[in-house]
Amino acid sequence: MFLMIKKDIKAVFQRDPAARSFLEVLFCYPGLHALWAHRLAHALYKRGLVFLPRLISQLSRFLTGIEIHPGAVIGEGFFIDHGMGVVIGETTQIGDNVTLYQGVTLGGTGKDKGKRHPTIGSNVVIGAGAKILGPIVIGDYAKIGAGSVVLHDVPANSTVVGVPGRVVVHEGRRVASIDLNHIDLPDPVADKLLNLQKQIDELCSRLEECLKEGKAVDNQGV
Repeated sequence: MFLMIKKDIKAVFQRDPAARSFLEVLFCYPGLHALWAHRLAHALYKRGLVFLPRLISQLSRFLTGIEIHPGAVIGEGFFIDHGMGVVIGETTQIGDNVTLYQGVTLGGTGKDKGKRHPTIGSNVVIGAGAKILGPIVIGDYAKIGAGSVVLHDVPANSTVVGVPGRVVVHEGRRVASIDLNHIDLPDPVADKLLNLQKQIDELCSRLEECLKEGKAVDNQGV
C-alpha cells in the first residue's frame, strides 16, 4: 500500500510543474485524494460489498469534485490534474501512467449490462473536457485532445481531436516519455477549409486569365 502511495505522489511531481513540496502534494491535490479514496472503495467492492464502497465514492465526490465508481480498475502512476468534474464509470479499465485533466468523462452509453465503459491503455493523456463513451479501447500512448468526443476505438500511438473524435496522427514518432501536451494539436477542419480556400483562389485566378484572353480575342476580331 505504501509503495503504491509513493508511486502516486511521484506521478504528481513528474507531471505537474506546480508541485513544489511533499506536504503540498499530500494535502492540496484533490486528484490524489480521490484516487486514494477509490483504492479503498475498490478493495471493499472486490470483497462483494455494495453500499460502503459507493458511500466512500460519494463522500470523495463531495470533497474533491471527482466521481470514480468503486468498480473501476485503475493502474499505477494515475494522475488527475485539477480534477473538478471528472467522472469515471463502473466498468472502466485504466492502464499505467495515465493522465486526466479536468472535466473528463469516461462514461457508458445506454443501459446495457456488462462492459459498457472505456478501456484506457498505458501512457495515455486525455485533455480537459474530453468525453470517451462506450466500451471502446484507447491504445497505449494515445493522446486525446481537449474537448474531443471519442466514440470509437483509438489505435496506439495516435492523436485524436474533434467532435466526433478523429484520429489525426497515427504511428508517428513514438515519445520516450509521457507527452502532456494536449492543446497544440492538428485541426483537421481548419486544414480542410484552408485547402478549399486555396482551390477557390486558384479557380478565381484561372477565371480572370480566361476573361482577359477572351477580351483580347474580341479586340483582335474588332
